[in-house]
Amino acid sequence: MRVAVITDSTSYIPESTRQELDIHMIPLSVVFDSESFREEIDISTEDFYQKVRESEQLPKTSQPAIGEMTDKLTQLAAEYDQAIFITLSSGISGTYQSAVSAGAAMEDIEVVTFDSEISCLAQGFYVLEAARLAKQGQDIQAMVARLEQMKKSLRAYFMVDDLNNLHRGGRLNGAQAILGSMLQVKPILHFENTKIVPFEKIRTKKKAVKRMLDLFDEDARTGAVIEASVIHANRKDEAEALRQQLMEQYPHATITISYVGPVIGTHLGEGAIGLTWYQK
Repeated sequence: MRVAVITDSTSYIPESTRQELDIHMIPLSVVFDSESFREEIDISTEDFYQKVRESEQLPKTSQPAIGEMTDKLTQLAAEYDQAIFITLSSGISGTYQSAVSAGAAMEDIEVVTFDSEISCLAQGFYVLEAARLAKQGQDIQAMVARLEQMKKSLRAYFMVDDLNNLHRGGRLNGAQAILGSMLQVKPILHFENTKIVPFEKIRTKKKAVKRMLDLFDEDARTGAVIEASVIHANRKDEAEALRQQLMEQYPHATITISYVGPVIGTHLGEGAIGLTWYQK
């Protein structure tokens, strides 16, 4: 049985990789005033951050319409028997629930929706693994079992320059733990039970980055085979420096660089830095 692998745009997997691995993508959008842009299609990440700097107000974000999802699944049904739809966390977007509804409406293709409970390339790790398994001819049950296994070791921590975007957008849970000292701390954040919550309060950016590296070290120093990525919101040089540091210290780990695109960038803000990894 052929299995189609679908994700939304917030996994931020480059188009060339999606084409190589037959990954199908449905975009979320950012809306400036009344003008909507599908991320990864109508607006590049670089253009997005430039547009934010020039705008008086933050853009809004919009999930895909169910109709767009059912159209895509109908197209795929002509070629595939099953589909796995891997979405960003259900705790920060309605995309997961829309995908469940779209899948339930299908008659000619079996659809399983997988809540990554996270976003960016941490979500993308699940997508890439599913695509590899699809290439090997694995069925959808084997894929889900593998992705659930990955969840046990997948970690992701990030730091933002300014918490206001997350707070105003309602994406930060447990905000009371840090409100009142926004300007004094650089908290490390993570996803917990599908929500973005504070992990630790850190006084400076330098110390926050060091703490993320220490957390990575706890897994990497065991000698386990690690797949990792440094994720940045328009801070490529900083991300590359971190990547080089990690590669020198952990030669057994695969370290890549990824980015925070428009939709997630709307909430995290420019300057965010994150580190995600899992044990292979």
